[in-house]
Amino acid sequence: MSAITHGWSGLGQSLLGVLAAFLTMGIFCYLGGLGMGDLKLCAAIGAWVGPTQLFVALIMTSIAGGIMALCWMIAGGFMTETLGRMGSLLKGFANNGLKPHATIVLSNPAGRKMPYAPAIAIGTIFSFLGKN
Repeated sequence: MSAITHGWSGLGQSLLGVLAAFLTMGIFCYLGGLGMGDLKLCAAIGAWVGPTQLFVALIMTSIAGGIMALCWMIAGGFMTETLGRMGSLLKGFANNGLKPHATIVLSNPAGRKMPYAPAIAIGTIFSFLGKN
């Protein structure tokens, strides 16, 4: 799917993959829930695999990230706290629209943070396993 092996159509698919990554993951960066490194990693993957497989990879990434977060919450003993914060986040979105939350953002030094790059890598690998 690269421009080297597929010429101009490969370049177009790579650019569409980058654009798809920025459109889908950029909102999470804007809201403060995803770092710019994770966004750039998704954009690089989008350039590599194109937009169609990127969407499969992002779905698999969401599943992997959810499982990782659930295991982390259970092992750390802060499931109730996290669910409460998620409720607060959703209530804030309902009342204020899609705006960053005052405290539930990556820039809050007191907030809990989980590296998301492993979930992105796992999701991308799994997206290749389902490919014909």
